[in-house]
Amino acid sequence: MNTSSRVRVILLDDNEGVRSILAEILEERGYEVFPYSDPGICPLQLERECLCSKGQACADIIISDVDMPSMTGLEFIENQKEKNCKIRHVVLISGGWTEERLSRAHALGCKTFSKPFPFNELYKWLDEIEKSIEPARELTNWFQETDSQNF
Repeated sequence: MNTSSRVRVILLDDNEGVRSILAEILEERGYEVFPYSDPGICPLQLERECLCSKGQACADIIISDVDMPSMTGLEFIENQKEKNCKIRHVVLISGGWTEERLSRAHALGCKTFSKPFPFNELYKWLDEIEKSIEPARELTNWFQETDSQNF
């Protein structure tokens, strides 16, 4: 376990430019960011089950593009929910939302943004989320340990 006052984010986007900009924005806020170009290489997807300890998440936020090569962001989040992932705050971003996709995202409890979106909308959402994240919370370390082995 790791007590951390830094917000930890898992960032998934196959577009390098978008991923880099979002990572920079999040890092400027003091967040710890784990960026991935594809859900298939993210430790959360690679594990068959959630490795988080009872009640403790490995991150605070997932921000994911919807349209990616190996699977959609919706499929990734659905997989995490099936594994009982404990990450509470999820954002899905898409340039091509359909009513069906929006309905699925909202049913999963996700915040949705449409590309292109004004960054002030993301800042506003992050400001709200930060209020609900306990600075003294404990995050599990398995994610970091697995991630460092993959690089």
